[in-house]
Amino acid sequence: MTATETTTPGTTTPGTTTGTPPAPAPAERQVVPPEEKYAAELEFLAAHDAGPRPPGWRLTPRAVVTFVMGSGGEKLKAGRKGLVIEPKFVGERALVERCVVTLAGERGLLLVGEPGTAKSMLSELLAAAVCGSSALTVQGTAGTTEDQLKYGWNYALLLAKGPSREALVPSPVLTAMTTGAVARVEEVTRCLPEVQDALVSLLSERRIAVPELAGTPDGQLHAAAGFTLIATANLRDKGVSEMSAALKRRFNFETVGPIGSLAAEVDLVRRQSTVAVARAGAAYGVDDAVLEALVTAFRDLRTGRSTEGWDVERPSTVMSTAEAVSVATALGVTAAYLPDGGDLLGRLPGQLLGVVRKDDPADAARLLGYWDGPVRRRAEQGAATWRTLWDLRSALEA
Repeated sequence: MTATETTTPGTTTPGTTTGTPPAPAPAERQVVPPEEKYAAELEFLAAHDAGPRPPGWRLTPRAVVTFVMGSGGEKLKAGRKGLVIEPKFVGERALVERCVVTLAGERGLLLVGEPGTAKSMLSELLAAAVCGSSALTVQGTAGTTEDQLKYGWNYALLLAKGPSREALVPSPVLTAMTTGAVARVEEVTRCLPEVQDALVSLLSERRIAVPELAGTPDGQLHAAAGFTLIATANLRDKGVSEMSAALKRRFNFETVGPIGSLAAEVDLVRRQSTVAVARAGAAYGVDDAVLEALVTAFRDLRTGRSTEGWDVERPSTVMSTAEAVSVATALGVTAAYLPDGGDLLGRLPGQLLGVVRKDDPADAARLLGYWDGPVRRRAEQGAATWRTLWDLRSALEA
């Protein structure tokens, strides 16, 4: 083709390009919802356990517990297929069973506990297993409004056609009500009391009145069978907006505590930080000795007592498993990307200092006291890892 020749718009000749770059590939999501991440397990469990199910449930209550807690390494059978269900929540099976029974009875479920104890993760897993979606969620804040728990309006349609069901914009909670699904309200005690009160009639009467549509069939929007609500609250935030007695009575309370076993917590921190470092594009390079020292320090400071029974002054900061995962992830990224990142044990004191200073800078003195107590005693008993940490005490005095 010469310089004077033309082509029809939108066409090309062999060996030429239009100059339009190809569409970029969809970006990989950092976090995949559990209903997508574990879709194969959910489909398998639906076929594996054909027992009775509460109205609107995708799985039987027994299968929901299995989905959350795993099959204990056993390969379950469904026809010719077999699958081992991996554990997703590290905690008491009895706690999960009580949560499932609460939801099956269409009661509100309130998960309370210290920050970082996987309350939100547990609520996501339960919602995904029960109704197939964990997305019908309201994040509670001081700025959360009653509309976010009930409904709002599409003002363009409202002005054009007046109040109608078409112009109504349902909240995630209202969507869950009308479809018989599970709604989630995160950090409910961070909502203002008048916003919390919107949940009282919703959970007791199981309907939402729409005054603008009074006199029409849509004046009262009723909950479909299967609707229930899971809320979470941090014990540290108890005084932000105390729940009324009326609202408390609408929930069954379950306390999610820290992981009881050191080995189980180390395994969880390893697994979750490995995934996080892989998302950062690196191989995991944190060895087991560093992980065990990290988790042991977190547990000692969290409980106020070392594994040997020595007293430890607790910092005001919550030394949660989630924080331990964050530190392990930081160490993994350091090892992968920084030229001098190989000495991870040498970086551990600084990482711990950053954690304990979050709530109160004076907690640095408590961490130093921990070094002068359990860390020193373990070093004197000949533990090599703790001897190295004791030699790094000066890093806490900077």
